[in-house]
Amino acid sequence: MNEALVRSLTPSVLAVLVRRGADFAAAEDAVQDALLQAAVVWPDNPPRDAKGWLVTVAWHRFLDATRADTARRRREEVVEEEPAPGPASEVDDTLQLYFLCAHPSLTPASAVALTLRAVGGLTTRQIAAAYLVPEATMAQRISRAKRTVSGVRFDRPGDVATVLRVLYLVFNEGYSGDVDLSAEAIRLTRQLAAAIDHPEVSGLLALMLLHHARREARTASDGSLVPLAEQDRARWDTRAIAEGVAILQAALARDRLGEFQAQAAIAALHADAQRAEETDWVQIVEWYDELTRLTDNPVVRLNRAVAVGEADGPRAGLVALAALDDSLPRHTAVAAYLHERDGDLALAARLYAEAARGAPNLAERDHLTRKAARLNARRG
Repeated sequence: MNEALVRSLTPSVLAVLVRRGADFAAAEDAVQDALLQAAVVWPDNPPRDAKGWLVTVAWHRFLDATRADTARRRREEVVEEEPAPGPASEVDDTLQLYFLCAHPSLTPASAVALTLRAVGGLTTRQIAAAYLVPEATMAQRISRAKRTVSGVRFDRPGDVATVLRVLYLVFNEGYSGDVDLSAEAIRLTRQLAAAIDHPEVSGLLALMLLHHARREARTASDGSLVPLAEQDRARWDTRAIAEGVAILQAALARDRLGEFQAQAAIAALHADAQRAEETDWVQIVEWYDELTRLTDNPVVRLNRAVAVGEADGPRAGLVALAALDDSLPRHTAVAAYLHERDGDLALAARLYAEAARGAPNLAERDHLTRKAARLNARRG
């Protein structure tokens, strides 16, 4: 692809979308999506009219994003701020759409990506971040998924495991504060739990409830992040915690352990501690060992390094961290925390500042920047 040509065309393509009624920010996102698609298509099939091609694709992306956002907002309007406990009382077609997007003709990874984009309303950038892959890679995956299912009959729903993965990622995106989707994910998971007797469905619902219970304590009045150890536990939702623990215990009693049950067990141990100092880190490390066995996920190993640092001391945590790829998201922030606990304030401050520059959102960047500033002030 001729990068100079693309750079020269971008402003005029953007201007066309704005003239057609797109707001500037949405137009920028749409043009970026079109450029990513061009990077995939043009090398093998260059268009005769490059600008016309970009305008057409960008406008379609803008319309798709607008429809997805409208659908998401419509769903959010019928969801209360806090999900009600107990079985779901209202059923709509959304959960069925999740199953249909998880079509058997797609790989699980492609089905998840397509569902998040088409039904969940997430952007390609958000989905790529959740999967730890470049945005261009995720754009290609979604495009392939769309091509795969174009023309097929959606009469064979996908499997439960894929739908659970989608719901988990939608919840995480909402819980992060970037998009308010966590209550909707809980609502849909309640529907799934009412329809399917499966311990991992129960495990996911328990995990969501236990994390959602801490939502109000996660940010200060000025919007800044409050780390788990510093949260006011009186603000935690004890009703949601009790429900989550009860659901988890019933699932674990069936002796069919899965990754969501293991994650929920870790969340339950955090919820069980009246004070941060009373957290049973030894048990948490044991559950992370189970979770690593089940998933072999690098992010799980990163979180395990933090738990090892709490259970066995920061140097043990640094040893566990050294075995991981330092390009992992939040790897630098974890290193900074462990070095701070080990007493190396100068290195910790430098690492916090470095982590802040690569933070995925403004709240986390500000939090890490304040950590670096605080340590620099302590050093004199």
